[in-house]
Order: sequence, then structure tokens, then C-alpha cells
Amino acid sequence: MPSAPHTLVDADLLQGLFDRLPDVVFFIKDQQGRYTHANQTLVQRLGLGEREAVIGRSASELFPPRLGASYAAQDRRVLAGARIEDQLEVHVFQNRAAGWCLTSKQPLWREGAIHGLIGISRDLAQPDGRHPGYARLRRVLDHMEAHYGEAVRMQALAQLAGLSLSQLERQFRRVFQLTPQQWLTRLRIEAAMQRLHGEDTIAAIGHACGFTDQSAFSRQFKASVGLTPRDYRRLKPAAPDART
Repeated sequence: MPSAPHTLVDADLLQGLFDRLPDVVFFIKDQQGRYTHANQTLVQRLGLGEREAVIGRSASELFPPRLGASYAAQDRRVLAGARIEDQLEVHVFQNRAAGWCLTSKQPLWREGAIHGLIGISRDLAQPDGRHPGYARLRRVLDHMEAHYGEAVRMQALAQLAGLSLSQLERQFRRVFQLTPQQWLTRLRIEAAMQRLHGEDTIAAIGHACGFTDQSAFSRQFKASVGLTPRDYRRLKPAAPDART
């Protein structure tokens, strides 16, 4: 059985500690998906002046309808017992720039029952260009950027870098905070977001960005962006600079 959740005092302490991290969003929600704790980073990125404006409200109330519904559905999965670990997500900031993060959520248990969830979302920093392995990995990046629309085999990338697959994944995590597969997904989703501002069909965009079929494209796009490609194309105002 999972260990007991933090007490209210511990939750308040965590909230205060995460207030000091401008590149990390921290939150706790109750069984109905309403925020009970939120650090100042989340409050500011929602464009709200006070923490009290977030507490007691759900993602559906704080985000645009389509995004709020998607985030609420993710919360329901966690409240049903699922764990989300380092899920790569993109959020559209108020200046319409795309910002990538890694999101983790897990249920909070009390006396054998789930009574809420806790989560963090970490901004992805710029790659460490001073890392001794960066130059070798740069060749891999150049290959992915040139061929993201094709079938890219991870083993072939490892051979290109002169590394084993496990070595490639370890070095990628150290330098880029992502696995090679996550980086490839990021390239594909960014390309798709740009193409969705044009007139091509969704199926054509998915194919051009390396997805085997439209359903696979839609699933991955929604997992990363929080919206289906069709809903993203319809979304005119920029989403708030926030995390789920």
C-alpha cells in the first residue's frame, strides 16, 4: 500500500520551498481536482495576483475551456490511481512562444484511499553546451533535425554518435534533460504546431512530421500540448503561461 500523504503542515512547508523556484510549478489538488496548494510560480503564470485566487478552483475554471478540460481529464486519471512521470509537455506562453517542461503527478493516499494528487512541472533549461559529450551529441541533433519527418531508429542514432544505446540515453539526459525519443517528439510537435497555422490537412501535417497515421499524431499532439491538432488550430488566443 502506498505510504501516507504529507500532512497539512508538510504541504505548507513544501509550498513555501517551491515558492523559491521560478522554473518549477508545484501544486496539490483535492479529490475533486481543486487546488489546495500552489506555489507562486503557478500563481504568476496564471496572471493572478494572489494565491487565494487559485486555491479552491479547478483547472477547468482557471484555463481556457479546451485546455481546462484536457488538464481535468489528466487529473482524473491520477485520482483513479495512475502516475505521470516526466511527461514532456509544451505550453504556449502569453507572448505565444512555446515553452517545454517535464510534468510529474501522483496520487496522495490516506488510510488506503486516494484523497488528492501532488505534482510538479519543471521548465526545460537550455542544453549544457559545455558538457564534454555535447559535440558528439550535436551530430545526433543535426541528424534528427534534418530527418524528423522520417522513421528514425534510436539504434542508428547511437551508432552515429559512436555510443551504445544505453550510453546515448544517459548522455542525452545529462545534457538535454530528455531521452533521444523525447527530443525527437519535441522536434515533431514543434514542426506540427508551426504547420497547423497553414492550410495543409491535419493528416498531411502528421505524415510530414513523422507520424505513421493521423490517430497516432492526434494522440501524441494532445499528450504534449493538451489539445488535439484540430482544437489547437482553432485556438486563437494564447493560453496562459502556466502549468496544469
